[in-house]
Amino acid sequence: MSYTAAVLTISDSSFQSKRQDLSGPLLVQSLAAHKFQVTMTEVVPDEQKQIEAALIRACEQTQLVITTGGTGIAPRDITPEATRAVCERMVDGLSEYLRYKSFPDKPFAALSRAVCGTRGTSLIVNLPGNPQGAAKLLVYLLPIVPHALELLQGNTEH
Repeated sequence: MSYTAAVLTISDSSFQSKRQDLSGPLLVQSLAAHKFQVTMTEVVPDEQKQIEAALIRACEQTQLVITTGGTGIAPRDITPEATRAVCERMVDGLSEYLRYKSFPDKPFAALSRAVCGTRGTSLIVNLPGNPQGAAKLLVYLLPIVPHALELLQGNTEH
């Protein structure tokens, strides 16, 4: 089965064209290689209301919404707050799993505030802004996503 996905890069510098977005295209490529139809991509500044609006648009159009960036503890890292504001339910176990998988290589993963949650029948997952970190965590995430999306569609027979 094929699923739809959106990739939102949350970055002031990429939004202002001061830095090339490397994470977003890498995630799009990886999702496409795993049979996801990436139907929406967007670069959004670190502004909570703009992130919230992009998340809502993405959930209206796709089943899986991946964000990259804005998950740390820097003053403008507000992706988790925006995600919480639009989610109906949080999926704490998924956030914890992704952080756990980061620890062997990246002890700074302990500083991640990334969250995962649902809005309607869409799953939202925050990934780090670092291209290698985001791509690695997506690999761990992908085996879980189809089951999660089926559950969100109401397919609970297993």
